[in-house]
Amino acid sequence: MNFGSEGQELTEKVVFINRSAKVVKGGRRFNFSALVVVGDKRGKVGVGLGKAGEVADAIRKGGEMARGAMVGVKLKDATIPHEVFSHYGGAKVLLRPASPGTGIIAGKTVRAVLESAGVKDILSKSLGSKNAANVVKATLSALVSLRLREDIYRGRGLEIKKPKPAPAAVPPGGVSTQPPQEPPTASGSAPV
Repeated sequence: MNFGSEGQELTEKVVFINRSAKVVKGGRRFNFSALVVVGDKRGKVGVGLGKAGEVADAIRKGGEMARGAMVGVKLKDATIPHEVFSHYGGAKVLLRPASPGTGIIAGKTVRAVLESAGVKDILSKSLGSKNAANVVKATLSALVSLRLREDIYRGRGLEIKKPKPAPAAVPPGGVSTQPPQEPPTASGSAPV
C-alpha cells in the first residue's frame, strides 16, 4: 500500500501477522498483531507493531506506528557504505555492501526493511533467532549504525584526500618523452 504524506510516497509492507488466543468461558478470544515496515525508498524507514481484535485494524495501527517512528539511514548510491553486524535479542544480522547489479540478497524479513529503506544492492545473512520482530529490529539497528566516510572524517577533524590523477598515457602516434630503447640483437648478447 502506498500513502502520500507531505508529498512523499511511502511504501508499507506487512512482514508478519501473529494470532494469539485467550481462553475464556465460552471458547477462545483471538487477538492479532501485525509487524509493519514503512519506508520512502530514499533513506527513511520505520517499524511498527500494531495489535487489535481484527487483522485490518492491527495492520492500520502498525502502519501508523511505523510512520511515527521513521529514522534516516545513510546510503552510498544504491548500497551501504560499509559492512555492519548488529543484534537485537537473539537475532543477529550481517549486512555487506555489494557491487551494482547484485540486487538484494536477503531473506523475507530483512528484505522488507532494506527495500523500504531504498537499498538496491546488498548481501545479508540472518543468524541466530528467526523471530521476525527481532530480525527486523536488528536490521533497522544495523542500518542506523551506518556512517559515511565524510561524517567520520569530519568528526575526527581530517580532510578527505582526493586520489592523485593517473599519469597521462602516450597517445597512439604521439611523441614520447622517454629516450628510445636499443632493440635486442639476434644473438641475444649485448653489442661489443
